[in-house]
Amino acid sequence: MEAAALRNSVPPGRATAFFGFVWAVVVLAAGLSVVPLTGLPDQIPQLPPAFWVMAALATLSDARPFTPPGRRQSSAVFPSICFTFAILLGWGLGPAIAVQAVAVLVSGFRMRHAAWRTVFNIAQYACALSAAHLVARLGAEAAFGARPHPTWLDVAMVAGAAAAWFAVKYGSVTLAVRLRFASPWWPAFQHGLGFELLSTGSLLLLSPVVVAAARVSPALIPLVLVPLYAVYRMARLSTEQEQLARLDPLTGLANRKALLAEVADQIAIHAEHAAKGAHGRHLALLLLDLDRFKNVNDALGHAVGDRLLVRVGERLTGTVRPGDLVARLGGDEFAVLATGLRDADEGRTLAERVVNTLAEPVVLDGLPLDVSGSIGVALHPDHGVDFATLMRHAEVAMYDAKHRGDTVALYAPESDHNSPERLNLLADLRRVLDRGTAGAEVGEITMYYQPQIAIATGEVVGVEALLRWRHPKRGMVDPEELIRVAEQSAVMRLLTRRVIDDVVEQLAKWSAAGIGLRAAVNVSVRDLHTGEIADQIADRLSRYGVPPSWIQLEITEGALMADPHRVLATIARLDKLGVAIALDDFGTGYSSMQHLRRLPLAEVKVDRSFVLGMATDADDAAIVRSVIDLSGALGLRVVAEGVEDERTWRLLHAAGCDVAQGWFYARPMPAEELNTWLARYRPLVPGPVQDNSGRHRSRASIVVEGGPTDPATAAVDPEPSTTPGPYAVAPYEDDGSFLPEPPSVEPSMITPPAETPAAGGVVAREVDAGGVGDAASPADK
Repeated sequence: MEAAALRNSVPPGRATAFFGFVWAVVVLAAGLSVVPLTGLPDQIPQLPPAFWVMAALATLSDARPFTPPGRRQSSAVFPSICFTFAILLGWGLGPAIAVQAVAVLVSGFRMRHAAWRTVFNIAQYACALSAAHLVARLGAEAAFGARPHPTWLDVAMVAGAAAAWFAVKYGSVTLAVRLRFASPWWPAFQHGLGFELLSTGSLLLLSPVVVAAARVSPALIPLVLVPLYAVYRMARLSTEQEQLARLDPLTGLANRKALLAEVADQIAIHAEHAAKGAHGRHLALLLLDLDRFKNVNDALGHAVGDRLLVRVGERLTGTVRPGDLVARLGGDEFAVLATGLRDADEGRTLAERVVNTLAEPVVLDGLPLDVSGSIGVALHPDHGVDFATLMRHAEVAMYDAKHRGDTVALYAPESDHNSPERLNLLADLRRVLDRGTAGAEVGEITMYYQPQIAIATGEVVGVEALLRWRHPKRGMVDPEELIRVAEQSAVMRLLTRRVIDDVVEQLAKWSAAGIGLRAAVNVSVRDLHTGEIADQIADRLSRYGVPPSWIQLEITEGALMADPHRVLATIARLDKLGVAIALDDFGTGYSSMQHLRRLPLAEVKVDRSFVLGMATDADDAAIVRSVIDLSGALGLRVVAEGVEDERTWRLLHAAGCDVAQGWFYARPMPAEELNTWLARYRPLVPGPVQDNSGRHRSRASIVVEGGPTDPATAAVDPEPSTTPGPYAVAPYEDDGSFLPEPPSVEPSMITPPAETPAAGGVVAREVDAGGVGDAASPADK
């Protein structure tokens, strides 16, 4: 019942229990065999020629037992069973145990079994024969050994003896496998039971016929080799059928069932090597998914697609190392099982070699077809200790590679959106979005808002709505992880609904307080795939009486590429409502120029990865200036996110950027804090760009809507207006403390004079939205 490959060693930690059972069986067999074997010397002279013919055939037939290829938990077929059981019926227990022991020694030598394993096998046979002898003594043994005419009762006793033999032998081996590999008892018992019953049962029930033939003439005994050969062929045909069931009918490669069995075998072999102290060897499962295969089927037909799969299988087989297994799992998905790897780099190297092999076009009927794919790699034991876990993790890595536009990815827990931790987080998120159940156990979802400032005037022209979740156990949940978890499930729809509801309601509250702001909300791919978000926004705007121009949706280029037709249809509906659309993270996606030309955009956001480096990196500065020039030529407003220092602020002003947001102005804050911040905020106007140590600030005053329009007049009269609403801010000298000195102060949080008007007097001329602010992450919602 054990694999030929799992021969002679025991996994670590299993030796005590396993060998305890082995030696218990050996002691029991010795006790059962001592009396029959003691009388064997006196019995040998009386044994007839038929006995010796059977003994010789038993020994010779076990010299080449039939081991089913690919069968991992079923034992080989040993023809000696037929002859030793016949000897038990004809001449008793002692001769049967002796002949069986000799046959086991021969087969053990041929199969290179360890000494303990050979002894254990002899002991199992001795116990099985003793159990059969106990049943046969009720009448069958005497009938087939002496009486010329066995009765139906005798035949029933033989069947009972055969059943006792099988129960003891199969049960002891099953228990040994259970103790040796810590496998569950019932699956170990069930696996291979049908094959064993058919093959071993046939040999046992053939024994009475052999005894009956021997009583007529020993010359008839060799004729039993014909039915024995039939049993042998039956076993081989059964195995061949099983092998066919493990092959992919199209490519001839292994299928998922064969891959599962091979992975189980190789894991056990690796455990055996580890038991011998051979650590540091890895098993790698590579999962390959072809790109654009559906296009081939749609354009050229399934027949061509099938031929392409066959050619891909041939290339994979020719690329992998000898001993590695290539399998087709279905459709355009293939797997490679690589063994004996030194480390993860070797697994990645093999995957890259496979990718390079597929890079060469496949020519079918004179038409070159490009074949490419993404491969995920999972290692045993680092990424899993069973087939299901390795397969799932390889699939996670494969989709991670596709998402990143890469060809090869090694499994990383942070990419696994279905890990237990993330599933728990998703469950908590679903609960917190249910307003009736949110509370101390799962925390609360809140919206933070980060101001956007018109660089030229210092005006607050908008805010971006950012999602925050403080979990009672996890603390503040990273917004990127929060969105990654939600985007993989239907919870994303609930999350978007919650954000839209909260933001529109907050805009209405600000409007009632005399603050007119336009807020931006990031939306995901899932949100844009249906028109539901357009219906929801229209309903909420109508319910709260908020103008459509006060809300803006930010989309990424990746969302546009996911399903352009449905996404563009949703964007068209939103534009018809009057909701502005901003293109977020510009320059980090695909086909950016085409999007600028085709989409009804109002704004382009320069990704913070470029803005952060523009003060020190000439390339980043050049990219930012180019985006600003291009957007300006197309009539689009430009927002720079991630503005964190004065020099970047001045450089953006010099480049003609319209709006900036970042910690240089203010960090994201709850709505209540934003009201206070607006009351304290004093607009800043950038002057000429200085060197890195410069601390110059322009002395020009800032005129807020409705205030003095002549800077000179404002400079003469620095007092703020006493009328509600419009006011002017007087200039002041920079004493060198303007540059931010984190983390103590923000330049925008300068305390105003006591007579500064309240926040309700601020009338924003135009309010924009967008950006990620301090996190500057596209995952912020």
